[in-house]
Amino acid sequence: MKEYSVVPNKDATGWVVKIEDVAPTDQYDERDQAVEKAVEIAEKNKPSRVLIMDKNHEVESERTF
Repeated sequence: MKEYSVVPNKDATGWVVKIEDVAPTDQYDERDQAVEKAVEIAEKNKPSRVLIMDKNHEVESERTF
């Protein structure tokens, strides 16, 4: 199962979508945009899951596809 995550960037000015918590794919100004993109990627690569982190890098929600 592939894992994607939405996390704040280093200086917390934007949000990053990461694949397997290693390779960042894109950066977004808004968290909702990043979540939308992560879900889109995960749906295309089933089975997969998306971990959505808060600004403290704690898991806020998880979605499985």
